[in-house]
Amino acid sequence: MIEATSPSPLTAVASGSASPAADAPNSAQPLIKTTYTTEEIQALLPHRYPFALVDRILDYVPGKRATGLKNVTFNEPHFQGHFPGRPLMPGVLIVEAMAQVGGVVLSQIEGVEGLCVFAGIDKVRFRRPVVPGDQLIMTVELLAIKRMRFGKMVGRAEVDGQLACEGELMFSVVDR
Repeated sequence: MIEATSPSPLTAVASGSASPAADAPNSAQPLIKTTYTTEEIQALLPHRYPFALVDRILDYVPGKRATGLKNVTFNEPHFQGHFPGRPLMPGVLIVEAMAQVGGVVLSQIEGVEGLCVFAGIDKVRFRRPVVPGDQLIMTVELLAIKRMRFGKMVGRAEVDGQLACEGELMFSVVDR
């Protein structure tokens, strides 16, 4: 695993810090941004409606992991046909949402230049349905990165503390 050693473009010094040392004028370490809004996610990822599947990053640890939130609503286009009378979020979209959270982690690692795309998925299992009204909480952790071109992550998606999906995600970094 590789750790990001320098701040990303979205690294920010918090205005109201949690410790007095962080408020010191010559503080050696700025606070790292740990949450992201939809707009900040869009600055990192190319996905747009209807394929932008992460509403917020709730927790971000540079070079290691991120936890994202997806509010599942009945207005999403896939619910028209999946399935009439019993809407279920398609498993492939749950996996894609986890991958987008992983994309936030991978795209901010120093030396990773280009578009982070899926290269493979392994050991994916679906444990419970995801339906309109659910909040999907996805945690994706970086396991390995090779030559700044390939990444492997493990992801978990939960609803109300119950595991909905888990699996390994592989990424490739391609030229934009």
